[in-house]
Amino acid sequence: MKVSFIGLGVMGYPMAGHLVEKGFEVTVYNRTTQKAQQWAQTYPGNYAATIAECVKEADVVLMCVGNDDDVRSVTTAPDGALAAMKPGAILVDHTTTSATLAEELNLAAQAYDIAFMDAPVSGGQAGAENGVLTVMCGAEAALFDTLQPILTAYARSSTLMGKVGQGQRAKMVNQVCIAGALTGLSEGLLIAEKSGLDVATLVSCLKNGAAGSWQMENRAQTMAKDEFDFGFAIDWMIKDLGFCLDEAQQQGIHLPLTQTVFDDYTSLSQKGDGRMDTSVLIKAVRDKSEN
Repeated sequence: MKVSFIGLGVMGYPMAGHLVEKGFEVTVYNRTTQKAQQWAQTYPGNYAATIAECVKEADVVLMCVGNDDDVRSVTTAPDGALAAMKPGAILVDHTTTSATLAEELNLAAQAYDIAFMDAPVSGGQAGAENGVLTVMCGAEAALFDTLQPILTAYARSSTLMGKVGQGQRAKMVNQVCIAGALTGLSEGLLIAEKSGLDVATLVSCLKNGAAGSWQMENRAQTMAKDEFDFGFAIDWMIKDLGFCLDEAQQQGIHLPLTQTVFDDYTSLSQKGDGRMDTSVLIKAVRDKSEN
C-alpha cells in the first residue's frame, strides 16, 4: 500500500516515520521542502516538492496541518491533493478542524471518487513520537476497517465515532475535558502552594484516586515550578476551543467553563505566552485568585 503524508510538524513528522517502520511505502510533502528532505534523510522514504507529485500514486493520503484554511489549501485548492489523487484512493485528515470542514471535504472528495475520513488525534507530540496516539474517526464503517493497518502504525487506539464530522466533534469533547481538568488542577495547586503541601507527594497520593488524570500526572509538578515549555501550544488550543464554542452555538447550548478558559488563553497569548503549553493556564487562574 502506497501512502502519502502531507504536513511534517511535530505530529506529522513522527507519524509518517512510524508508517515507514511498519513497512509502508511513504512519500511526504511539507510546505518547507527542507523539512521534507530532512525527513527523507531520517527515514527510508521519499519526499516530493509538490502536493501533486506526492499524492499521484498514493492509495491513501494522510494529512496533519494547521487549521481549516491550511487544510483547504492542500486539498481543494487547484494545486491541492484532490485534483491529483487517483480515483478510488482514500483521503484522511488528522488535523483538528471544524466539523463543518470535514463535511465539506467529504463532499469535495466524492466528486473525485475519493473516500474521506476525518480522524483528529489526541496524545500530543509525545504520543506521536511514541506511536500511542488516540484517533477519533468519522467515516463509513467499511472505510474505517480498511484503514486499521495504517492507524495502528502510530496509534494505541482508534475509534469510529460515526459519520464524517463526528471524529471532529469527539475531539471537541476531548479539548473541553482538558480545559476542565486544567482549571481544576490549577485551582487545586494554588491551595497546595499557599498551604505548603509538597506537590510531588501530593501527586503521588492523588493520581491513582478519583482526582487522578493525565494532566495531574504529567503537568502538576511542572506547573508548580512555572515550567510551561512543552508540547501543545495555547495558540492551537485557542483554535480548538473556538471550534467547540462554535459547535455549542450551533447546538443551542452554552459552555461557560470552556468560554472562560478560551478567554484566559486568549489573554495569555496576547501577553506573549502563545507558544507555551496549555498548562500555563495556572498563570491566569493565579492572577484572578490574587485580584
